[in-house]
Amino acid sequence: MNSRQRVLKAVNFETPDRVPIDLGGIRASGINAVAYDKLKKRMGIGSPTRVHDTMQILAELEMEVVERLHVDVLPLEPMTAQWSQQDASEGVRKTLFCGLDVHFQPGTKIEKKNGSWILKGADGKDIAQMPRDGYYFDFIRPTMAGTRIDPDAFRPCDTVSDEELLMFAEQGRFLYENTDKALLGWGASISLIGLSALLSDNITQGSLDEWLCMLMTEKETAHEMMARYVDATIKRIQLYHQAVGDSCFAWGVASDDAGTQNGEFLSPDLFTEMIKPHYKRLCEWVHTHTNWKTYLHSCGSIYRYIPEWIDAGIDILNPVQISAANMEPERLMKEFEGKIVFWGGGCDTQKVLPLGTTKEIREHVRGNIEIFSSGTGGFVFTQVHNIQQDVPVENIEAMFEAAYEFGHLG
Repeated sequence: MNSRQRVLKAVNFETPDRVPIDLGGIRASGINAVAYDKLKKRMGIGSPTRVHDTMQILAELEMEVVERLHVDVLPLEPMTAQWSQQDASEGVRKTLFCGLDVHFQPGTKIEKKNGSWILKGADGKDIAQMPRDGYYFDFIRPTMAGTRIDPDAFRPCDTVSDEELLMFAEQGRFLYENTDKALLGWGASISLIGLSALLSDNITQGSLDEWLCMLMTEKETAHEMMARYVDATIKRIQLYHQAVGDSCFAWGVASDDAGTQNGEFLSPDLFTEMIKPHYKRLCEWVHTHTNWKTYLHSCGSIYRYIPEWIDAGIDILNPVQISAANMEPERLMKEFEGKIVFWGGGCDTQKVLPLGTTKEIREHVRGNIEIFSSGTGGFVFTQVHNIQQDVPVENIEAMFEAAYEFGHLG
């Protein structure tokens, strides 16, 4: 069974030969470039390290590393399609605070200011800052400003350039024809609780706290804004689908961090009233017009939202933050086995992966695999969110060795 077949079995609640493994399939299952460089050097690979995600300093995985770790999934993203086909030397070479040279996408603009790194936009404005010795960028613009949102100024992007679509189509065709990996698409999605589009230049004074208040006090306006957001997202997804078709098996329809460590941001009733209808409309479009599965990323304690997402048409849930309240693997399987694919939850990245011994990591991974793969399939192994810079390389090796060893289901 090859990787593509293995993943398709898992997401269709059938039993593959082993649990599929993901690293870097989306920007919430990746690995920091410094940790990645250490890992591949342990494998004897000395090639330049490329950055796939500038904000998070995530590495672009090379096929040799993918094969060595038995990874079954590759990302298919329009934002990096051209960069993936270029040599590292064509990118922007920078030395991280730790001394490692990495290569960013061509056109990346990073300046030093008072010892920090400042990420600049195409218009020259400051977007994000990484403090001295930091591991990744943070947006400079405050998200809790307490200022009014102008609904009329909300103009979510609803189109894609022909150049981007052409590069995306070429990348999809190349990966599909030259690898046996399952391709996970990402490039147009919604974020309705954070409404992350509010952080764009479309709205100059919007803030997250104001948006959360609008969900309760200006419901008609909030619904209209979210409907506009879904309309725009559908138009873009339609273009991406025309470009790559069934080259990818699933599309990331949402990145909506809806939970804290201890509970959900919104009451379940408010979520069902305000948020769910818009998820449902987007999922219905995807399922009606494509063969794709719908993929949702949401961190935190989101246990009480999961039934609503399932009803709305979400097929796959990531990252399955098992360290958050009510997100224990046993509870999730008891309630939702066979109803939604758990893509993640393989290893806790808050305490176990960075702080545990290799023996503890192996036992932790084995236990999670036994629980999540005990029923009707529907499990893809990946760690809970990205592997950070300071995780010991031997712990990373132990996690993937355990995932492969204990994931065989025959």
